[in-house]
Amino acid sequence: MVPNSGDPGGGPFWVEDEMGVHLQIVERAQVDLRQPSQAVHFQQGTHFNPVELVCSLVDFEGNPFDLRAFVDPSTYFIVAKTLNGKPIKSMEHPGLWNGSMAFWNTLFVSIPSSMFTLSKKSLICCKYTSKLILLSLSPSQRGA
Repeated sequence: MVPNSGDPGGGPFWVEDEMGVHLQIVERAQVDLRQPSQAVHFQQGTHFNPVELVCSLVDFEGNPFDLRAFVDPSTYFIVAKTLNGKPIKSMEHPGLWNGSMAFWNTLFVSIPSSMFTLSKKSLICCKYTSKLILLSLSPSQRGA
């Protein structure tokens, strides 16, 4: 995680779900920012995720992890992309491919901004509050 410089997006959060409380990178599109209790976490953010991931794809015995086991199928978000030059919308489940692994042993490390170089014109970034965050994405807290 690098210090936040005002970039929009999701970030490193404590997430509460039916399996308990755990760390996860949560994309901005996953959070209902119309809910004041959710929006405040982004407004008070000190860090964002430049998607600098260090992951082991094998366990301590060298056996490969089944990465499908680290996707939360109950969570998804809609992203805007282009295909053959035309804008499309796509549904994504959080996973290693977008920096939002679920059910993974997670450790967030603060690194200097100088270690991160913005290489995209538009980047969905992440923010984090310096306090413990309990970000619940349950239907009742999203107003669903």
